Formats: sequence, structure tokens, C-alpha cells
Amino acid sequence: MTGAIAVLAFVTAERVAELLLAKRNTARLLSRGAKEIASAHYPLIVALHAAWLGGLWLLAWDRPIQLAWLALFAVLQILRFWVLATLRDRWTTRIIILPGAPLVKSGPYRFLSHPNYAVVIGEIAVLPLIFALPWYALAFSILNGLVLFIRIAAENAALRGISDLPVRRGYPLTEAQKPERPARKSHPAHRRR
Repeated sequence: MTGAIAVLAFVTAERVAELLLAKRNTARLLSRGAKEIASAHYPLIVALHAAWLGGLWLLAWDRPIQLAWLALFAVLQILRFWVLATLRDRWTTRIIILPGAPLVKSGPYRFLSHPNYAVVIGEIAVLPLIFALPWYALAFSILNGLVLFIRIAAENAALRGISDLPVRRGYPLTEAQKPERPARKSHPAHRRR
């Protein structure tokens, strides 16, 4: 087995394990009354990551490894595990809001609002660079940036309790996801006499 195959096999196994963990955590959160928000963009994320990793299997399986980039990728994996350990059963690949649960402000969340996305940005760029594929890193970094723009806007809106942002972006909420809005009080100057 070449070094490139070993690296790609590790990343593939890691992604499969994360999807299984996310599925388990999502089911547990939903059973506790959590709600999924802005799910319409989720297939874009899955497609992007599948294309990124699948393309690397096609292009890089027999390429030499750049050790400096591999070392940086190892650091990113440590940061990824820090995020997972901090969120524990609340980590998922979807936007899941558990009413009444406080925001996590420990671990890497003391420093960044979205440390997992910072890790993903790094991984999307660095893994292709391990195999000396800078054009691939650039292309998928741009695509990832576009998807994360949608994702982070939706997640920030959900965390703030604002539901109209995902709707404006073309990702409508279901009726169950929409928060109840109090009745509007009319201003005394606008009342008819």
C-alpha cells in the first residue's frame, strides 16, 4: 500500500465514522425535542465532500506525499477531535437546535464561533496539497467557501432564533420549525377613532 492510499483510506474511514456518529447524535437530539433547521442545503455539503474525496481517490492514489502538508493535516485532525470531544453528543453534520440547551462556550468555542468549519476549510485545502495538487485545493476551497457561506448564515440565524434568513436564501423552514410570533400590538396613533 502506498502512503497516498493510506492517507486517503484514513480520511475515508474518518468521514464514514463521522457520518455514523452524526446520524446517531441527530436521532438522539431529535428524540429530545430538537429541531432541524435549514436542511435544504445539506445535500450540497454531502455532494461537495463526496466529490472532493472521490476526486482525490482518482487523482492522488499513486502520488508522493508532501510531509510538511501531512504534518499540518495531522494538526487539523487534533483540532477536529477537540471539537468532537467538546460537543460530544451535540456534534452533528446538520443544523440541529435543542430548545433550552445553552450554547457551548468551552474548548475551541472559546476562541471561534465555528471551529469545526475552520477545520473543514483547512482540510479541504490541505489534503490535496499533501499530494501536490494546488489547483484541486483551490477549486474545492472556492466551492467549499460558497457552501459554507450558505451554511454559516443559516446556522447563525438558527442560533439567534431568526428564521427568515434561511427563507430568503431559498431554504424555507417547515411549519414546525417556524417559531411562534407574538401578536402585533398596534400603535395608538394608528388606531381608528
